Amino acid sequence: MKPLILITAGDPLGIGPEITVKALQNPRVQRACRPIVIGEPSSLEKAGFTPRLAQLLAVESSKKQPRGHAPSAWGGALSFHAVHLGIKIALQTGAPLITAPISKQSWALAGIPFTGHTELLRKKTNQHGLMMFVSGNLRCALATEHFALAHLPLTKKRVEQSALYLVQTLKQAGVQKPFIGLCAVNPHAGDNGLFGTEEKQILQPAITRLRRLGIRVEGPLPTDTAWLRHRQGQYDGLLCMYHDQALLGLKLAAKKPIVHLTAGLPFLRTSPAHGTAFDIAGKNKADEQSMLSAILFTLSAKH
Repeated sequence: MKPLILITAGDPLGIGPEITVKALQNPRVQRACRPIVIGEPSSLEKAGFTPRLAQLLAVESSKKQPRGHAPSAWGGALSFHAVHLGIKIALQTGAPLITAPISKQSWALAGIPFTGHTELLRKKTNQHGLMMFVSGNLRCALATEHFALAHLPLTKKRVEQSALYLVQTLKQAGVQKPFIGLCAVNPHAGDNGLFGTEEKQILQPAITRLRRLGIRVEGPLPTDTAWLRHRQGQYDGLLCMYHDQALLGLKLAAKKPIVHLTAGLPFLRTSPAHGTAFDIAGKNKADEQSMLSAILFTLSAKH
C-alpha cells in the first residue's frame, strides 16, 4: 500500500494552495503516495484542486474572506487550524507532515500565541526539534536559530542533542554511517582561545562526548572550511551554530531546491524554504519545485 502523507495548504491568501496543487499534479507524487490535504477549500479549488489529486480535509470559516492577497486574521486562523489538525493526525498515524507557507503576521492578527510552525510543533509534540535544510547532498542543521549573536544559547547539551538529531535524520535519508562537520563559532575556530572561548569550553567537549557515543564528527571547523569540504562531499551534513552560518553557505552552494525540515519529532515534518509570496498569489506564477522537493524528500526517508 502506498504511504500516507499529510499536506497543510498554508495561508489561503498566499501561494500555498497553488504550490500544493501543482506539486500534487506531478506524476511522481501520484504514483508514490496517498496524500491528504488539509486546508481552506475555495482557495484550493481556485488553484485547480480536484478530489482525484488527494483526499481533502476542509478547514473553513464562518467569517467573510477578505479581498486581495495580504496578511489577515482570516488567513491566519484557517492556516493555524490546518496545521493544528495536521499535527494531531501525524501524532496518531506517524505519517509525515508537509506544511505549505504560513504568514507569521497573519497568525499574530488572528491572536495565535505561536510565532510559526516550529514553535507550535515543539509545544504539541513536547520535543525540541531541530531546524534543518536540505538541497540535494547539501544538508545543514542549526544548533541555535533566531537569536542575536551576542546571546547565542549554546551549551554542550544543546550541541550534542542537535548533532544526534542530525545524524538520526541523515540515517533516515539513507546515509548509513553519517560523517558530520561541526562549525566553530568564532573566526579561525577561535585560534586557541585568541578569538573566543566557545570552541574550547563548549564545542570540543561536545565533540569528545559525541565520539564516545560512536558519532563520526569533525570540528570545530571555520565556516568557510566547513562549507567548502561539505560541497566537495567530505561530510554528509553540517551542524551550524547560528542562523546565517547555515543559510548563507547553503543558499550560495545549493544547485537544487531547498527543503526545510524539523528533525527530532515523532514524525517527519518538511516544508518549502520560502514564504507566502502574497505579491504573486492568485496569479499562477508560483514555482512549486521547493514544495515538490519537500514531498519527495519525505517519501524517500525511512520513517
